[in-house]
Amino acid sequence: MKIISYNVNGIRAAMKKGFVDWLQTTNADVVCIQETKAMQEQVDTGLLEEIGYNHHYWYSAEKKGYSGVAVLCKQKPDHVEFGTGIDYMDNEGRNLRVDFGDVSVMSMYLPSGTNMNRLDFKLTYMDDFQKYADELRKERPNLIVCGDYNICHEPIDIHDPVRNKNVSGFLPVEREWIGNFIKSGFIDSFRHFNPNPDNYTWWSYRANARANNKGWRLDYGMVNESLKHRLKRSIILAEAKHSDHCPILVEID
Repeated sequence: MKIISYNVNGIRAAMKKGFVDWLQTTNADVVCIQETKAMQEQVDTGLLEEIGYNHHYWYSAEKKGYSGVAVLCKQKPDHVEFGTGIDYMDNEGRNLRVDFGDVSVMSMYLPSGTNMNRLDFKLTYMDDFQKYADELRKERPNLIVCGDYNICHEPIDIHDPVRNKNVSGFLPVEREWIGNFIKSGFIDSFRHFNPNPDNYTWWSYRANARANNKGWRLDYGMVNESLKHRLKRSIILAEAKHSDHCPILVEID
C-alpha cells in the first residue's frame, strides 16, 4: 500500500497548479489531504475519478473555506470514519479515517497555535487526540496517522531551532507531546529510514524560504509499531510545489 499525505493549502488552488497531473504520476493507493478549504460540491471530483480515485471522502469544517480533510482511494475501503466524535474537533473537519482489512489510515490536520487562544485550543486537541488514538488502537491496532501535525519534533526538523524556540510549532510543550505520542507506540516513519538534517515539508512564502530550504518538518506519517515489519519506505516529495507544504509518502507491505 502506497500512501501519500499532503497539506494542499486549498484543494481548488492546488488543482489549478497541476495537482491532478502530478498525483497521477505518483500512482498512490491512498491519498490523505489536509486543509482542503472547500466542501466536496465545490471540487471538480470528476478530475480525480478520471485518474482512478473513484472513492473519495470529504470532511469539511463548518466554517466555509477553512480547514477540512479528505481521503482519495483507488479501492473502496471496508469502512470510513468521519471525525472522532469529539464535537469541537469535528466542527473544524480535522480527522477522517479509512479501513482496509487490518490496516487503518487517517488523514489528520492538527491545529496551529498562531495566537494564545488557538494555542490553548491546540494543546487541548493534542491531549484529547492522544486519548482517542489510545482507545482506537485497542480496536484498530494497525493505525497510520498521516497529516500536518503543525509541530517540529527535534532541532533537526527545523532550520533555525534557536530563534524558533518560542514559536508555536516548536514550543517545548508541543515537542514534548509529539515525543510522547511516538513513545505511546508510533513510529515516525521518515526518521525510521532517514536520520539526515535539512529535510522539511513546509516553507514560509516569505524571504525566498523554499529556495533557500529554510523550512520546518510539520508533516508526518506516524505508523503504529505493530506495522514496523511491514514498513518499506517513507520519503518527502519536496519536488511537488502546489502548496506551501510538500507531500510525504509512506509505503507498507
